[in-house]
Amino acid sequence: MPDSPGPLPNTRYPPRMAAPASAEPGRRASTLGIWELAWPAILGNLLHSTVGIVDMKIVGSLGPAAVAATGTGNRIFFVLQAVLMAVTAGTTALVARAWGAGDRQEAERVTRASLWLCASVSLLLSVPAFVFADQLAAVFRLEAETVALAATFIRWISPFNVVFAVFFVISAGLRAAGDTRTPLWIGAGTNVVNVFLVYSLVYGEFGFPAMGVAGAALANGLAFSFGAIVTVCLWLGNRLILGVGPPVCLERSRVGRLLRIGYPAGLEQGVWQGGFILFLWIVALYGTEPYAAYMLGVNILSFSFVVGFGFSIAASTLVGQHLGAGDPDAAARSGWRAMGMSVGVMLVFAAIILLAAEPLARFLIDDDEVVRLTVVFIYVLGSVQALMAIEFSLGGALRGAGDTRFPLITVLSGLFGARILLAGIFAWRGLPVEWIFAALIADYIVKATMLTLRFRSGRWKTVIA
Repeated sequence: MPDSPGPLPNTRYPPRMAAPASAEPGRRASTLGIWELAWPAILGNLLHSTVGIVDMKIVGSLGPAAVAATGTGNRIFFVLQAVLMAVTAGTTALVARAWGAGDRQEAERVTRASLWLCASVSLLLSVPAFVFADQLAAVFRLEAETVALAATFIRWISPFNVVFAVFFVISAGLRAAGDTRTPLWIGAGTNVVNVFLVYSLVYGEFGFPAMGVAGAALANGLAFSFGAIVTVCLWLGNRLILGVGPPVCLERSRVGRLLRIGYPAGLEQGVWQGGFILFLWIVALYGTEPYAAYMLGVNILSFSFVVGFGFSIAASTLVGQHLGAGDPDAAARSGWRAMGMSVGVMLVFAAIILLAAEPLARFLIDDDEVVRLTVVFIYVLGSVQALMAIEFSLGGALRGAGDTRFPLITVLSGLFGARILLAGIFAWRGLPVEWIFAALIADYIVKATMLTLRFRSGRWKTVIA
């Protein structure tokens, strides 16, 4: 039970930065339009994807090894964020419930407790990532030059784990409370800083040293720092809909709920990242060119993925707030509607990307074989965008309800039971790398089917008592 006195007036949101109507605590979640919540997240992620393409273009001028190394370094960085994802899954579910019930203080306490947990763990993870960078980079069994560059990237970016955690946690709390616009604007500023620094530090422009792949890592870390500093200043100054809140936040019951809800999401991320590494290891058996093509293809298709992420955020927020307001039927309607909108919009984006696949690939890198394989990969993954939309939206809806265990089971089934199993068989049979890419199709068929059946069952409505 929340240990706050209940609904409070919005005294922490200054008049000149008034809370949007959709972000008032206790307001019926039905007034929160899916699009109202989704579009800032989609736009913010589109900007981030654009920046990712620009970064890849800059790094791509250094050759396929640099592209593969940067992708590997980022992948290891994402693995280290598995614990962060675990805690923020609990943050989203509990903040949304508290907000839907009109309990601002509990939402603030949950956010603050999450911040302490994530910052502490991220700080601890930075040390082994820095010390064992060579061993982590070698997991993918790439060529010696690529491994050395990837290890350099990991060493430069690992000290920034903490600032990423701070930015991510507060943003998750804001979105769960219905404010998806503030993370958009802060993220946009962060992206501008990132582009400037990547260009400057990779090439040595504007008086900066030419650092190559290391410069790309440092630029990303400094951009994260900028976003975190701006976010914390607004938070400490009570300029956000979620303030600092009461000083007591780390009670055992609250932390226990965060971890109970979050640990399956953390395991899901760990399983996903571990399985992803295994899959990339199989791809890497075919050489640097297919590996680089995979990284480029993911970056190009990210323009479609981010639409799904936006609707995932909307579904999580709406389902959690409806359940907090005691309206599970409205929660179900929100989840299905978010899924339908996600499928429609992602299909449009995917069609545009498929038509422009070769020009986009050739824009990023001047290597005929990498371009050819990138186009093949885009065709394969582009064909399952509707299934990915189902995974994003319904997976987000289940996590918003606190049902974080079933998405873990889904990832285990799809990633290991379909993708990696088939990719291993295809590689063992000596089939071309195009067949390895095609194993992705089976993965998303399994996950979309399982998530649809789970959401239709309604069992997620009573996961959190």
